[in-house]
Amino acid sequence: MKLTEHRPTRGDLAAAYGKAVPDLIAADLKVLFCGINPSLYSAATGHHFARPGNRFWPTLYGAGFTDRLLKPSEEQELLEQGIGITNLVSHATATAAELTNDELRSGRQRLARKVRRFRPRCVAVVGIGAYRVAFHRPGATVGLQPEQLAGAAVWVLPNPSGLNANHQLPDLIEAFTAVRIFVNRSARLHR
Repeated sequence: MKLTEHRPTRGDLAAAYGKAVPDLIAADLKVLFCGINPSLYSAATGHHFARPGNRFWPTLYGAGFTDRLLKPSEEQELLEQGIGITNLVSHATATAAELTNDELRSGRQRLARKVRRFRPRCVAVVGIGAYRVAFHRPGATVGLQPEQLAGAAVWVLPNPSGLNANHQLPDLIEAFTAVRIFVNRSARLHR
């Protein structure tokens, strides 16, 4: 069945404020990507990282997580690769700057509960500023973190939003590739 792409109208975007995008999650994933929170565009379409200009999907492909460039509407295919997606904060906003520190910290607690339940090998938080606040780690840098979350390794990645001019696509691909290598290596060690 061919999925159609839905381009939300201004009214759709306004109506999406505060809505959630369902987690893409299953037990024993290789990696659970954790965004900050859904954009209005993602909430309106019901798909993660759906806003045009978001570089999540090209980055996944470029880093070798997928064998082709997926569209947000094809996100279910990630589960077959052992990849899931969730968010620190479930409700959509126009920008992540609208979130409070308390919301981010509460999001970390919810994320820990999901990790305990679904047991991914690795959690990759996309958004260093949100990670620093949510995890009480103001000096954290991109990469593998020294502590685990409910038994899962934790990586911090740059935010792939098109609004993040600090990291270009090659930088994102390099950072995501390191996660792919790590989870594939850890899979071989746990066989």
